[in-house]
Amino acid sequence: MTYTEAERVDWRALWASGDLARFCFISLGILLHATNETMVATVMPAMVGDLSGVELVGWSLAVYEIGAITAGAAAGRMVSYVPLRTNMMAAALLYAAGALICAMAPSMPVFLAGRVVEGLGGGALVSLAFVSVERLFPRNIWPQLFGVMSAIWGVAAFSGPLIGALLSQYFSWRWAFGLFVFGGLAMAIACYAVLRSPEATTRKAAGTGLPPFPFAALACLAASVLLIALAGVDIEMLRSSLFLASGLAGLALFFLLDGRKPRSRLFPTRPFDPRSAVGSGMIMVFAFSVATCSFALYGPLILTTLHDIPLLTTGYIIAAESISWSILSILVANAPPRSERSIIIGGALMIAAGIAGFAYAVPLGSVPLILFCAVLQGGGFGIAWPFVTRVIVATADPAESTVASSGVPTMQRIGYAVGAAMTGIIANAVGFSEGLSRETSAGVASWIFLAFLPLGLIGCLAAAKLTRDSRALREA
Repeated sequence: MTYTEAERVDWRALWASGDLARFCFISLGILLHATNETMVATVMPAMVGDLSGVELVGWSLAVYEIGAITAGAAAGRMVSYVPLRTNMMAAALLYAAGALICAMAPSMPVFLAGRVVEGLGGGALVSLAFVSVERLFPRNIWPQLFGVMSAIWGVAAFSGPLIGALLSQYFSWRWAFGLFVFGGLAMAIACYAVLRSPEATTRKAAGTGLPPFPFAALACLAASVLLIALAGVDIEMLRSSLFLASGLAGLALFFLLDGRKPRSRLFPTRPFDPRSAVGSGMIMVFAFSVATCSFALYGPLILTTLHDIPLLTTGYIIAAESISWSILSILVANAPPRSERSIIIGGALMIAAGIAGFAYAVPLGSVPLILFCAVLQGGGFGIAWPFVTRVIVATADPAESTVASSGVPTMQRIGYAVGAAMTGIIANAVGFSEGLSRETSAGVASWIFLAFLPLGLIGCLAAAKLTRDSRALREA
């Protein structure tokens, strides 16, 4: 592909114009949200040792993702009534308040309440960063700004676990969250100082009205994830089965309600229909997102308790997974269409192999083997996800291409929330309901991975179906 002189981007001039510098301030919200999301894994061992409540570990990610999904859906609509700058300042202050609650939490339930507030603020900041691109910057530099966003996600995924490990090891896990209190306040101040243009300080015309918001669907989603999570607390066959069945039914109801609201839907029509490429792709995204939560949630906790592996080492392992994701994603970005099938299937097999490898390597305590599994799993996502997203968007109904594009990360977040809740059920059922110890950790170490191998297989089958459908459509 060649570019004319007019199409080339002069990064120095872009910075001098102020557009790039202003966008970097706006993107602090992405950095805060993503770093906090990945940091919790390495903070968890120290936090559980202080607050106890190991049976609620899975909730820390589940409630954060619920808050992020809800606020992300709301923030894009709120700019119709409230100016963008006011929205971003409120989201940053909400995020700082959530981090403060986490930092000062005297118990695990209070900490989880803080995580909900953090998720609401962080999810809104990410959504508003995307809104700001459309409202504040010229269209010709949008690709470069989205590239900056990708770089920020990569930095956050790498730095989050290391920040959590370093602060927990040399200071306190509370300081890890205290850092984000200052970050949220700094973000609010930056928004007030930087966002002074009319597009940022005025709302849309009063006659446009507020786009519909999917209150019922999102409330159903939040309730269903919480019901699944509740099934893992105080494991009893009848009680846990009822909560789990109710939660799964609630998820089905959520997708049904979403499909009935064309103007506010979060996903394209029939998102789980295996007869279509879109359905196969969404099944693959959901299955692998659910199946790969275990190591990020419980890996550092088990490795430090069972094998006395330092927190900083576990932080490097999680960071390596993120680095592998980013590097391989870049390496295959320009692969020709004829390689699409092998790349998607290869990525799916790498993810499934990583899940199976963790089931052997984590109980064994072999750091090189665990690192290899992390790199394998992260690399599988890195090579497959861009192509899966491209196929889903390309094969969706043209009227739903935007919904299909935004639906992929939303489906991934829902998968993480459900996966965190399901992992909590398994971990508590096989040992952690009795407390944190070497004995209970040994019992949990393999089962939290083995239990998700069937979902890994479903993800691989969906990948194969997706590539067959997309190839047939392309040939047609």
